[in-house]
Amino acid sequence: MIEITRPTPLDFTAKLRSLVESRGFNLTITTVIVINAIVLGLETSPRVMASVGPLLLAIDSAALWVYTVELGLKLWLYRGRFFRDGWNNFDFVIVAIAWLPATGPLAVLRALRIMRVLRLMSVVPQMRSVIGALFNALPGMGSIVAVLALIFYVAAVMATKLFGGAFPDWFGTIGASMYSLFQIMTLESWSMGIVRPVMDVFPAAWAFFVPFIVITSFAVLNLFIALIVNSMQSLQAETKNTLRAEAVVAHDERELLLQRIEALTNEVRQLRNSVRAD
Repeated sequence: MIEITRPTPLDFTAKLRSLVESRGFNLTITTVIVINAIVLGLETSPRVMASVGPLLLAIDSAALWVYTVELGLKLWLYRGRFFRDGWNNFDFVIVAIAWLPATGPLAVLRALRIMRVLRLMSVVPQMRSVIGALFNALPGMGSIVAVLALIFYVAAVMATKLFGGAFPDWFGTIGASMYSLFQIMTLESWSMGIVRPVMDVFPAAWAFFVPFIVITSFAVLNLFIALIVNSMQSLQAETKNTLRAEAVVAHDERELLLQRIEALTNEVRQLRNSVRAD
């Protein structure tokens, strides 16, 4: 009598876990996100919507169901551990927002559908590394932001006292001065738009604006880039060390397994020789 073995729930869970965590599954989700991003962009064109609008809406709805099924599978597999991962929480919030009714007062949520494209950051490992480096650099950025705010405040007070009387629209108050200085820091029409008109009245104004630009645009802001680059290098070094440690452990386990196999082979050979001698 042939005994038929039925798959146990543990076998089904293991197969489902291997499917969800496989590279092909992640590649499929990535492809869906990219297609959904293109569709959401095409929906902004009245001409395209007039010709193939129902098709685009159907694709968008199908993509949302794919995201929902994916999250449902992960919730069923990981259960409470699902929400311990920040990226899972991010995906859950993005998909949950997409299911909210986009009618009446919540019509603005239709514009938030494009946020589903941000799920690429949680699916693509390279993007996750960049975001991780950015978050790791946040503590250091806080100090730089404090220094930049202090420089802005001092410069705004000076600019208000120096140029506020002649140019009240730009430097009449501390708030207006800080906004004008922010425009100057970004180098957006700073010369012809603000500095040169000020220099027509105050010829020595360059002695204030040039050092301000050098300090803020070329010094302080570059510290942000340096922090992020340093954080990415640290993450890459940590990842390499982890992979190297895992490779060493795998090598040691392989060597131990080979030694055990060799010991068993010797024991089998000795038993065979003893049997032949008898």
